[in-house]
Amino acid sequence: MEQEKLQKVRFWPVMAAIFIGSFLCVLASASINLALEIFTVHFNTSLSTVQWTLTGFMLAMGTTAPIAGYLGERFSFKRLYLFSLIGFTVTSILCAMAWNVGSLILFRVIQGAFSGLIIPATMSIIYQIIPRERQAMAIAFWGLSAMLAPAFGPTISGWVLQNWDWQWLFLMNIPIGLIAIGFVFAFIPYYRLNIPKSFDLIGFITVIASSSSLLLALGQGHSWGWGSWKIISLFVLGAVALLLFIWRELTTETPLLNLKVFKNGRFTLNTVIANIITISLYSGTLLTPVFLQRIQHVSALDTGMILLPASLAMALLMPFVGKLYGIVGPRWLMAGGIVLLTIGTLALSWLSVDVSHTYVIIWMTVRNIGIAFVVMPSSNSAMEQIPAELSGHASAISNWTRNVFGSFAIAIFTTMLTARSVTHAEDFVRAGDTDKLHIEMMSFTMSVNDVYLVATLVAAIALPISLLVGKVKQQPNDGNMRRADSGTVKTVSTLSE
Repeated sequence: MEQEKLQKVRFWPVMAAIFIGSFLCVLASASINLALEIFTVHFNTSLSTVQWTLTGFMLAMGTTAPIAGYLGERFSFKRLYLFSLIGFTVTSILCAMAWNVGSLILFRVIQGAFSGLIIPATMSIIYQIIPRERQAMAIAFWGLSAMLAPAFGPTISGWVLQNWDWQWLFLMNIPIGLIAIGFVFAFIPYYRLNIPKSFDLIGFITVIASSSSLLLALGQGHSWGWGSWKIISLFVLGAVALLLFIWRELTTETPLLNLKVFKNGRFTLNTVIANIITISLYSGTLLTPVFLQRIQHVSALDTGMILLPASLAMALLMPFVGKLYGIVGPRWLMAGGIVLLTIGTLALSWLSVDVSHTYVIIWMTVRNIGIAFVVMPSSNSAMEQIPAELSGHASAISNWTRNVFGSFAIAIFTTMLTARSVTHAEDFVRAGDTDKLHIEMMSFTMSVNDVYLVATLVAAIALPISLLVGKVKQQPNDGNMRRADSGTVKTVSTLSE
């Protein structure tokens, strides 16, 4: 330690800096879906090519997340977050200036790489500079940003595309990004709790190889064919690289990603719950908009408006759940949330072609309320017993696994949707139905119901696991981070800036 400098950190300005950056990052992945058809026309290309603006973003995001822990320790999480926000904002300008589909895909991939660093960096900052007694509220606020972005994304992008050119989907990021950069620079302190002695090059190569191979295979399995040599080769390469990465991280003195955090049973248990919920969560974000637009011919803007009440309910509940956490503990909050999520998802497996929008709004709201009661408790409970110096690694692992299982959910649900549509269509034909439009609408609706039913079963699996997560006694902050008063946090910077 070269110098100790006492710094006062104000809770709400810090959380504002974290909220804006996290919201912007997640919004970038949620707002572009409605523009894919516009890109095909503007760049005169195919939908399969344009989809790489989304797939490439997710691949890059999942690939860089595992190295956030090392980079945060090496350069400080403040600088990592600041650098990532600057990179994200610059690539937003480049995306708006794209002259062909290839350049747009390239800039989106780079943007995804910066985004993959933002989420684990913000989560680490919370657990390293916010006192433990306020971490539950901080995580609720942080989770709110991650939930609001995909919820409001369709509404925002639908309005932008209806009134402006597609470039504004990226240009709107610039003022928000500049505000976030200013907040980070002004209110988040510079600190480093642990400085890695060396860079784990082998770990870096193997984690990049495993993440990119597995995410690419999961993302393209439906398009390329799950039994094709390309997909099988990617899975084999990803599995081998993953095993090498695990072996390396468990044996090296200075791991890139410290997997020893899994020795903490509480962290492991909550990570499993979070990943199970992620799989079920993606069914709603994937299926409901597609059903409304394809079967009921609802516009993109109106689809966003239908999803808005459920999003608002979730947004209003997140801070409330944060306050309840200290009183009730994670077990009953998560159990109750999983029950609501399961009931809401099950109700959405009974859709019909002419189902009312009120029905969809009610059960999407029930579903989102359940999500609000699960997301924050699982995130905070996982990190409660993790030492501050390992929180960067733990948050990187959490976000890495969620990216993998999120991609897995999208791939499996998309494949199942297509396969079940074909099966139901064949059943209608064998039954003597000759109305092509009726067959298409009914078979697709039934396949949506099938996927929702599977998502219901997946969500239910998390219920018994959540009952194993108990409440821990409030522990004092570690020596580096202590509470000054109800409005400020004092941190000791281990190195001078």
